[in-house]
Amino acid sequence: MSASTPDAGGARLRVRAAVSGSPRSSISTGLPVLDHLIGLLAEYASLELSLEVQPGATADEVAAAGRALGEALAPELRSAGVRGHGSSAVPADEALAHVALEVSGHPLVVSNVDLSEARLGGLETDVVAEFLQELAEGAGLTLHVRLIEGRDTEHVLEAIFKALGVALAQAGRPRTARKE
Repeated sequence: MSASTPDAGGARLRVRAAVSGSPRSSISTGLPVLDHLIGLLAEYASLELSLEVQPGATADEVAAAGRALGEALAPELRSAGVRGHGSSAVPADEALAHVALEVSGHPLVVSNVDLSEARLGGLETDVVAEFLQELAEGAGLTLHVRLIEGRDTEHVLEAIFKALGVALAQAGRPRTARKE
């Protein structure tokens, strides 16, 4: 999976995503917390990911990163012979998140997570919702995010991004033939 996006929402960025056995990432959004979360997503999705976003306003950086990643993943997720859907529940300490997704062509994010009042490492965590929305738009995903348990904001976000990575990995796997 790869793509370069010269301009998205006014932010200059470059993205390359490739499925590999040993995920290695180079992520630079200008926001260390977002870099960490996208790194977890890449690790759990077994992606070799290179993402660079030219520094700008925080919301613009997050939107650009989400959109660019979605656009980079879209060709593989939409290719013939792949599952096109995935689901995973993954913990991060006391937090447990479930993410289910389908490559539907109808971008939608449905979530029970409200972190609009929380702050983490200078990141207003409500911008995570913007990242997920832009990812869904870029890849054409219907994305359901459920927080089953969690109190610590960092752990909640880590659980969400890990579960999203596993669900994306499942969606990109080849379909298996049913035995009759």
